[in-house]
Amino acid sequence: MSWRRIRFLIWKEFTQIRRDRAMIPLILLMPVIQLVLFGYVVGSDVRNLRLAVLDNDHSQQSERVVQAFTSSGYFTLVARPTSEAGVKQVMDGSQAVIAIEIPQGFSDAIKARQPEQIGVIIDGSDSRTGQVAAGYAQGVIANLSGEFYALPSAVPGAAPTPLGIDSRIRVLYNPTLRAVNTMIPALLAFVLLMSTQNLMSQAIVKERERGTLEQLFVTPIGRSDYLLGKLIPYIGIAVVQVTVTFLVGVLWFQVPFRGSLLLLFSGLMLFMLSALGLGMIVSLLSRTRQQAQQTSMFLQMPSMMLSGFMFPVEAFPRWLYLLTFLIPLRYILVIVRSNFLKGSPFWALWPQFVAMALFSVGIFFLGLSRFHKRLAD
Repeated sequence: MSWRRIRFLIWKEFTQIRRDRAMIPLILLMPVIQLVLFGYVVGSDVRNLRLAVLDNDHSQQSERVVQAFTSSGYFTLVARPTSEAGVKQVMDGSQAVIAIEIPQGFSDAIKARQPEQIGVIIDGSDSRTGQVAAGYAQGVIANLSGEFYALPSAVPGAAPTPLGIDSRIRVLYNPTLRAVNTMIPALLAFVLLMSTQNLMSQAIVKERERGTLEQLFVTPIGRSDYLLGKLIPYIGIAVVQVTVTFLVGVLWFQVPFRGSLLLLFSGLMLFMLSALGLGMIVSLLSRTRQQAQQTSMFLQMPSMMLSGFMFPVEAFPRWLYLLTFLIPLRYILVIVRSNFLKGSPFWALWPQFVAMALFSVGIFFLGLSRFHKRLAD
Protein backbone atom coordinates (compact mmCIF):
# COMPACT_ATOMS: atom_id res chain seq x y z
CA MET A 1 0.00 0.00 0.00
CA SER A 2 1.40 3.35 -1.07
CA TRP A 3 0.11 6.54 0.59
CA ARG A 4 1.52 8.52 -2.32
CA ARG A 5 -0.73 6.69 -4.78
CA ILE A 6 -3.68 7.04 -2.39
CA ARG A 7 -3.10 10.82 -2.20
CA PHE A 8 -3.14 11.02 -6.00
CA LEU A 9 -6.39 9.05 -6.14
CA ILE A 10 -7.97 11.35 -3.53
CA TRP A 11 -6.83 14.37 -5.53
CA LYS A 12 -8.29 12.81 -8.69
CA GLU A 13 -11.67 12.20 -7.06
CA PHE A 14 -11.93 15.74 -5.72
CA THR A 15 -10.93 17.05 -9.14
CA GLN A 16 -13.72 15.05 -10.79
CA ILE A 17 -16.23 16.26 -8.21
CA ARG A 18 -15.14 19.88 -8.78
CA ARG A 19 -15.52 19.51 -12.54
CA ASP A 20 -18.97 17.96 -12.17
CA ARG A 21 -20.94 21.19 -11.87
CA ALA A 22 -24.27 19.43 -11.63
CA MET A 23 -23.26 17.45 -8.54
CA ILE A 24 -21.78 20.30 -6.47
CA PRO A 25 -25.13 22.12 -5.87
CA LEU A 26 -26.77 18.81 -4.92
CA ILE A 27 -23.99 17.99 -2.46
CA LEU A 28 -24.22 21.40 -0.82
CA LEU A 29 -27.99 21.96 -0.94
CA MET A 30 -29.22 18.50 0.05
CA PRO A 31 -28.21 18.69 3.76
CA VAL A 32 -29.51 22.25 4.02
CA ILE A 33 -32.89 21.30 2.56
CA GLN A 34 -33.07 18.21 4.78
CA LEU A 35 -32.32 20.33 7.85
CA VAL A 36 -34.94 22.95 6.96
CA LEU A 37 -37.63 20.41 6.11
CA PHE A 38 -37.09 18.22 9.16
CA GLY A 39 -36.72 21.24 11.43
CA TYR A 40 -39.99 22.84 10.35
CA VAL A 41 -42.03 19.72 9.62
CA VAL A 42 -41.06 17.22 12.30
CA GLY A 43 -40.63 19.74 15.09
CA SER A 44 -43.93 21.59 14.58
CA ASP A 45 -47.29 21.06 16.22
CA VAL A 46 -50.27 20.31 14.02
CA ARG A 47 -52.21 23.55 13.71
CA ASN A 48 -54.84 25.14 11.48
CA LEU A 49 -56.92 21.96 11.30
CA ARG A 50 -59.85 22.62 8.97
CA LEU A 51 -63.01 22.79 11.08
CA ALA A 52 -66.69 22.60 10.12
CA VAL A 53 -69.40 23.60 12.61
CA LEU A 54 -73.01 22.42 12.65
CA ASP A 55 -74.73 24.75 15.11
CA ASN A 56 -78.24 23.55 15.88
CA ASP A 57 -78.67 25.86 18.88
CA HIS A 58 -77.71 29.32 17.54
CA SER A 59 -77.20 30.75 20.99
CA GLN A 60 -74.59 32.81 22.77
CA GLN A 61 -73.22 29.66 24.40
CA SER A 62 -72.90 27.82 21.08
CA GLU A 63 -71.02 30.76 19.58
CA ARG A 64 -68.70 30.63 22.59
CA VAL A 65 -67.96 27.00 21.69
CA VAL A 66 -67.02 28.00 18.13
CA GLN A 67 -64.88 30.86 19.45
CA ALA A 68 -63.10 28.50 21.85
CA PHE A 69 -62.15 26.19 18.99
CA THR A 70 -60.97 28.92 16.62
CA SER A 71 -59.07 30.89 19.29
CA SER A 72 -57.17 27.80 20.46
CA GLY A 73 -54.76 28.14 17.54
CA TYR A 74 -55.34 24.56 16.46
CA PHE A 75 -58.47 24.96 14.33
CA THR A 76 -59.50 27.12 11.39
CA LEU A 77 -63.20 27.46 10.64
CA VAL A 78 -63.80 26.66 6.96
CA ALA A 79 -67.49 25.72 6.74
CA ARG A 80 -70.81 26.07 8.56
CA PRO A 81 -73.09 23.36 7.14
CA THR A 82 -76.75 23.48 8.13
CA SER A 83 -77.43 19.74 8.28
CA GLU A 84 -75.72 16.40 8.86
CA ALA A 85 -75.86 15.79 5.11
CA GLY A 86 -73.92 19.03 4.67
CA VAL A 87 -71.31 17.84 7.16
CA LYS A 88 -70.95 14.58 5.22
CA GLN A 89 -70.54 16.50 1.98
CA VAL A 90 -67.83 18.71 3.47
CA MET A 91 -65.98 15.69 4.84
CA ASP A 92 -66.29 13.72 1.58
CA GLY A 93 -64.63 16.55 -0.32
CA SER A 94 -61.80 16.81 2.26
CA GLN A 95 -62.72 20.44 2.89
CA ALA A 96 -62.61 19.75 6.64
CA VAL A 97 -60.82 17.16 8.75
CA ILE A 98 -63.00 17.65 11.84
CA ALA A 99 -66.55 18.81 12.48
CA ILE A 100 -68.38 19.64 15.69
CA GLU A 101 -72.13 19.31 16.12
CA ILE A 102 -73.74 21.50 18.79
CA PRO A 103 -77.15 20.03 19.72
CA GLN A 104 -80.37 21.98 19.93
CA GLY A 105 -81.10 23.04 23.51
CA PHE A 106 -77.40 23.32 24.35
CA SER A 107 -77.79 26.68 26.08
CA ASP A 108 -80.88 25.55 27.99
CA ALA A 109 -78.98 22.55 29.36
CA ILE A 110 -76.16 24.79 30.56
CA LYS A 111 -78.57 27.22 32.24
CA ALA A 112 -80.37 24.32 33.92
CA ARG A 113 -76.99 22.90 34.99
CA GLN A 114 -77.61 19.63 33.22
CA PRO A 115 -74.90 17.56 31.50
CA GLU A 116 -74.63 18.02 27.74
CA GLN A 117 -72.66 16.54 24.85
CA ILE A 118 -70.97 18.05 21.81
CA GLY A 119 -70.60 15.78 18.81
CA VAL A 120 -67.13 15.55 17.32
CA ILE A 121 -66.83 14.02 13.84
CA ILE A 122 -63.34 13.04 12.67
CA ASP A 123 -62.13 12.31 9.15
CA GLY A 124 -60.31 9.02 9.70
CA SER A 125 -58.87 8.76 6.18
CA ASP A 126 -55.68 10.32 7.58
CA SER A 127 -55.26 8.48 10.88
CA ARG A 128 -52.47 10.65 12.25
CA THR A 129 -54.30 13.92 11.67
CA GLY A 130 -57.52 12.38 12.98
CA GLN A 131 -55.90 11.30 16.24
CA VAL A 132 -54.37 14.73 16.77
CA ALA A 133 -57.64 16.50 15.96
CA ALA A 134 -59.58 14.31 18.40
CA GLY A 135 -57.10 15.04 21.18
CA TYR A 136 -57.23 18.80 20.59
CA ALA A 137 -61.04 18.77 20.48
CA GLN A 138 -61.29 16.92 23.79
CA GLY A 139 -58.97 19.46 25.39
CA VAL A 140 -61.02 22.42 24.15
CA ILE A 141 -64.29 20.83 25.31
CA ALA A 142 -62.80 20.06 28.73
CA ASN A 143 -61.86 23.73 29.13
CA LEU A 144 -65.35 24.79 28.07
CA SER A 145 -66.86 22.44 30.63
CA GLY A 146 -64.91 24.14 33.40
CA GLU A 147 -65.95 27.54 32.05
CA PHE A 148 -69.70 26.85 31.74
CA TYR A 149 -70.15 24.81 34.92
CA ALA A 150 -69.08 26.00 38.34
CA LEU A 151 -68.18 23.29 40.81
CA PRO A 152 -71.22 22.39 42.94
CA SER A 153 -71.00 22.95 46.68
CA ALA A 154 -70.49 19.81 48.65
CA VAL A 155 -73.62 18.60 50.44
CA PRO A 156 -73.01 16.10 53.27
CA GLY A 157 -74.37 12.71 52.39
CA ALA A 158 -75.33 13.68 48.83
CA ALA A 159 -73.97 11.82 45.82
CA PRO A 160 -71.95 13.99 43.43
CA THR A 161 -73.84 15.03 40.33
CA PRO A 162 -71.87 14.69 37.08
CA LEU A 163 -71.93 18.13 35.56
CA GLY A 164 -70.21 19.39 32.46
CA ILE A 165 -69.86 19.02 28.72
CA ASP A 166 -68.78 15.71 27.29
CA SER A 167 -67.50 14.96 23.79
CA ARG A 168 -69.14 12.28 21.67
CA ILE A 169 -66.48 11.36 19.12
CA ARG A 170 -67.43 9.66 15.88
CA VAL A 171 -64.76 8.66 13.35
CA LEU A 172 -65.81 8.42 9.73
CA TYR A 173 -64.29 6.22 7.00
CA ASN A 174 -61.64 4.62 9.26
CA PRO A 175 -63.34 3.98 12.63
CA THR A 176 -60.36 2.20 14.19
CA LEU A 177 -57.88 4.82 12.89
CA ARG A 178 -55.65 2.06 11.48
CA ALA A 179 -52.47 3.62 10.13
CA VAL A 180 -52.23 1.04 7.34
CA ASN A 181 -55.61 2.19 5.99
CA THR A 182 -54.06 5.60 5.47
CA MET A 183 -50.68 4.42 4.19
CA ILE A 184 -51.70 1.83 1.56
CA PRO A 185 -53.68 4.28 -0.64
CA ALA A 186 -50.85 6.81 -0.37
CA LEU A 187 -48.33 4.16 -1.44
CA LEU A 188 -50.19 3.72 -4.72
CA ALA A 189 -49.21 7.26 -5.68
CA PHE A 190 -45.76 7.24 -4.12
CA VAL A 191 -44.71 3.94 -5.72
CA LEU A 192 -45.88 5.32 -9.05
CA LEU A 193 -43.80 8.47 -8.56
CA MET A 194 -40.66 6.65 -7.48
CA SER A 195 -40.67 3.93 -10.11
CA THR A 196 -41.76 5.95 -13.12
CA GLN A 197 -39.51 8.94 -12.49
CA ASN A 198 -36.43 6.91 -11.62
CA LEU A 199 -36.78 4.37 -14.42
CA MET A 200 -37.46 7.07 -17.02
CA SER A 201 -34.48 9.21 -16.06
CA GLN A 202 -32.10 6.26 -15.73
CA ALA A 203 -33.09 4.73 -19.07
CA ILE A 204 -32.41 7.86 -21.11
CA VAL A 205 -29.23 8.78 -19.22
CA LYS A 206 -27.91 5.23 -19.67
CA GLU A 207 -28.18 5.51 -23.44
CA ARG A 208 -26.60 8.97 -23.43
CA GLU A 209 -23.80 7.68 -21.20
CA ARG A 210 -23.11 4.76 -23.55
CA GLY A 211 -23.32 6.92 -26.65
CA THR A 212 -26.17 4.93 -28.17
CA LEU A 213 -28.65 7.84 -28.08
CA GLU A 214 -26.95 9.66 -30.94
CA GLN A 215 -26.64 6.42 -32.90
CA LEU A 216 -30.39 5.88 -32.70
CA PHE A 217 -31.09 9.20 -34.37
CA VAL A 218 -28.98 8.46 -37.43
CA THR A 219 -31.44 5.63 -38.11
CA PRO A 220 -34.96 6.14 -39.54
CA ILE A 221 -36.26 6.25 -35.93
CA GLY A 222 -37.62 9.72 -35.22
CA ARG A 223 -37.72 11.56 -31.90
CA SER A 224 -41.46 10.91 -31.49
CA ASP A 225 -40.94 7.21 -32.19
CA TYR A 226 -38.13 7.12 -29.65
CA LEU A 227 -40.17 8.85 -26.94
CA LEU A 228 -43.21 6.63 -27.45
CA GLY A 229 -41.00 3.57 -27.48
CA LYS A 230 -39.49 4.69 -24.18
CA LEU A 231 -42.70 5.82 -22.49
CA ILE A 232 -45.02 2.90 -23.25
CA PRO A 233 -42.94 0.17 -21.52
CA TYR A 234 -42.61 2.23 -18.34
CA ILE A 235 -46.30 3.05 -18.38
CA GLY A 236 -46.96 -0.68 -18.53
CA ILE A 237 -44.53 -1.33 -15.67
CA ALA A 238 -46.19 1.39 -13.60
CA VAL A 239 -49.65 -0.11 -14.19
CA VAL A 240 -48.41 -3.53 -13.03
CA GLN A 241 -46.79 -2.05 -9.91
CA VAL A 242 -49.90 -0.06 -8.97
CA THR A 243 -52.11 -3.11 -9.54
CA VAL A 244 -49.92 -5.31 -7.34
CA THR A 245 -49.85 -2.66 -4.60
CA PHE A 246 -53.63 -2.31 -4.78
CA LEU A 247 -54.25 -6.06 -4.57
CA VAL A 248 -51.80 -6.57 -1.70
CA GLY A 249 -53.35 -3.67 0.21
CA VAL A 250 -56.92 -4.88 -0.22
CA LEU A 251 -56.41 -8.65 0.05
CA TRP A 252 -53.48 -8.97 2.43
CA PHE A 253 -53.73 -5.86 4.63
CA GLN A 254 -57.55 -5.85 4.48
CA VAL A 255 -57.79 -2.15 3.62
CA PRO A 256 -61.40 -1.46 2.63
CA PHE A 257 -61.95 -0.09 -0.87
CA ARG A 258 -65.20 1.88 -1.15
CA GLY A 259 -64.56 3.91 -4.28
CA SER A 260 -64.51 3.63 -8.04
CA LEU A 261 -61.70 1.82 -9.87
CA LEU A 262 -62.26 4.06 -12.89
CA LEU A 263 -61.87 7.21 -10.82
CA LEU A 264 -58.83 5.84 -9.00
CA PHE A 265 -57.15 4.68 -12.23
CA SER A 266 -57.88 8.01 -13.96
CA GLY A 267 -56.31 9.99 -11.14
CA LEU A 268 -53.20 7.82 -11.01
CA MET A 269 -52.70 7.88 -14.76
CA LEU A 270 -53.01 11.66 -14.74
CA PHE A 271 -50.48 11.87 -11.94
CA MET A 272 -48.14 9.60 -13.88
CA LEU A 273 -47.73 12.38 -16.46
CA SER A 274 -45.97 14.51 -13.86
CA ALA A 275 -43.67 11.61 -12.91
CA LEU A 276 -42.77 11.00 -16.55
CA GLY A 277 -42.18 14.71 -17.09
CA LEU A 278 -39.92 14.90 -14.04
CA GLY A 279 -38.03 11.87 -15.34
CA MET A 280 -37.38 13.61 -18.66
CA ILE A 281 -36.33 16.82 -16.89
CA VAL A 282 -33.91 14.85 -14.71
CA SER A 283 -32.47 13.25 -17.84
CA LEU A 284 -31.75 16.71 -19.23
CA LEU A 285 -29.98 17.81 -16.06
CA SER A 286 -27.84 14.67 -15.81
CA ARG A 287 -24.91 13.30 -17.75
CA THR A 288 -24.42 10.12 -15.75
CA ARG A 289 -26.67 7.68 -13.93
CA GLN A 290 -25.20 8.81 -10.61
CA GLN A 291 -26.27 12.37 -11.35
CA ALA A 292 -29.74 11.18 -12.32
CA GLN A 293 -30.08 9.21 -9.09
CA GLN A 294 -28.99 12.14 -6.93
CA THR A 295 -31.22 14.60 -8.79
CA SER A 296 -34.22 12.29 -8.44
CA MET A 297 -33.65 12.05 -4.69
CA PHE A 298 -33.28 15.83 -4.56
CA LEU A 299 -36.69 16.28 -6.21
CA GLN A 300 -38.50 13.44 -4.43
CA MET A 301 -37.65 14.40 -0.86
CA PRO A 302 -39.69 17.65 -0.84
CA SER A 303 -42.56 15.80 -2.50
CA MET A 304 -42.48 13.07 0.13
CA MET A 305 -42.30 15.44 3.11
CA LEU A 306 -44.50 18.33 1.96
CA SER A 307 -47.38 16.46 0.33
CA GLY A 308 -48.98 14.95 3.43
CA PHE A 309 -47.53 11.51 2.69
CA MET A 310 -45.55 11.36 5.94
CA PHE A 311 -46.56 14.43 7.95
CA PRO A 312 -49.84 16.38 8.14
CA VAL A 313 -49.63 19.55 6.06
CA GLU A 314 -51.41 21.36 8.89
CA ALA A 315 -48.19 21.08 10.92
CA PHE A 316 -46.25 23.30 8.52
CA PRO A 317 -45.61 27.01 9.00
CA ARG A 318 -47.62 29.29 6.75
CA TRP A 319 -44.96 29.83 4.07
CA LEU A 320 -44.21 26.11 3.86
CA TYR A 321 -47.93 25.25 3.81
CA LEU A 322 -48.43 27.52 0.78
CA LEU A 323 -45.50 25.80 -0.94
CA THR A 324 -47.30 22.44 -0.74
CA PHE A 325 -49.83 23.64 -3.32
CA LEU A 326 -47.05 23.43 -5.93
CA ILE A 327 -46.55 19.68 -5.38
CA PRO A 328 -48.70 17.36 -7.54
CA LEU A 329 -48.33 14.51 -5.03
CA ARG A 330 -50.45 16.48 -2.55
CA TYR A 331 -53.47 16.42 -4.86
CA ILE A 332 -53.25 12.75 -5.82
CA LEU A 333 -52.98 11.78 -2.13
CA VAL A 334 -56.31 13.48 -1.45
CA ILE A 335 -57.84 11.68 -4.43
CA VAL A 336 -56.60 8.17 -3.60
CA ARG A 337 -57.36 8.41 0.12
CA SER A 338 -60.79 9.94 -0.39
CA ASN A 339 -61.75 7.54 -3.16
CA PHE A 340 -60.29 4.52 -1.37
CA LEU A 341 -61.75 5.01 2.11
CA LYS A 342 -64.61 7.46 1.61
CA GLY A 343 -65.88 6.45 -1.80
CA SER A 344 -65.86 10.14 -2.75
CA PRO A 345 -67.26 10.76 -6.25
CA PHE A 346 -65.76 13.03 -8.88
CA TRP A 347 -67.90 16.03 -7.95
CA ALA A 348 -66.37 16.00 -4.46
CA LEU A 349 -62.80 15.76 -5.81
CA TRP A 350 -62.92 17.95 -8.90
CA PRO A 351 -60.76 20.75 -7.39
CA GLN A 352 -57.94 18.24 -6.80
CA PHE A 353 -58.37 16.80 -10.31
CA VAL A 354 -58.21 20.24 -11.91
CA ALA A 355 -55.14 21.34 -9.93
CA MET A 356 -53.33 18.05 -10.51
CA ALA A 357 -54.18 18.09 -14.21
CA LEU A 358 -52.72 21.57 -14.62
CA PHE A 359 -49.48 20.66 -12.86
CA SER A 360 -49.11 17.19 -14.35
CA VAL A 361 -49.81 18.16 -17.94
CA GLY A 362 -47.63 21.27 -17.55
CA ILE A 363 -44.67 19.30 -16.16
CA PHE A 364 -45.04 16.55 -18.76
CA PHE A 365 -45.09 18.90 -21.75
CA LEU A 366 -42.28 21.00 -20.27
CA GLY A 367 -40.13 17.88 -20.06
CA LEU A 368 -41.26 16.81 -23.53
CA SER A 369 -40.48 20.20 -25.10
CA ARG A 370 -37.11 20.52 -23.40
CA PHE A 371 -36.25 16.96 -24.40
CA HIS A 372 -36.96 17.73 -28.06
CA LYS A 373 -34.99 20.95 -27.83
CA ARG A 374 -32.01 19.29 -26.21
CA LEU A 375 -31.91 16.56 -28.83
CA ALA A 376 -32.08 19.19 -31.52
CA ASP A 377 -29.06 21.09 -30.11
